[in-house]
Amino acid sequence: MPLKPGLSADISMIVSESDTAIAFRSGEVPVLATPRVIALMEEAAITAVHPQLDDGFSTVAVRVQVEHISPTAIGGSVKAEATLEKIEGRRLTFQVTARDERGLVAAGKVTRVLVDVARFLEKTN
Repeated sequence: MPLKPGLSADISMIVSESDTAIAFRSGEVPVLATPRVIALMEEAAITAVHPQLDDGFSTVAVRVQVEHISPTAIGGSVKAEATLEKIEGRRLTFQVTARDERGLVAAGKVTRVLVDVARFLEKTN
């Protein structure tokens, strides 16, 4: 099945001390770190398309545009959702959100590019 707009997935987590801004060294408060919420959104984006990819192919992030709107405390449950919005050649744009029990935590867009893993890794040499 080829990639097509509308593919979606969601990923949930319970915020632990290792997910906080303090642990990520991105702040000084014991709440869900912005880098961690972005990683959760990226995981949802990967999950949305990975089953449709040919062997040896994956996606890599090239752009993240996310507004972290509301804090989530340790012990809070967060669900990130990603929906493939647009396909331009190898470039995939996802609409992403994260929500907790109180409502919207973060929202934005994540852009990923389809890559041949072997060829991509050759660029690291």
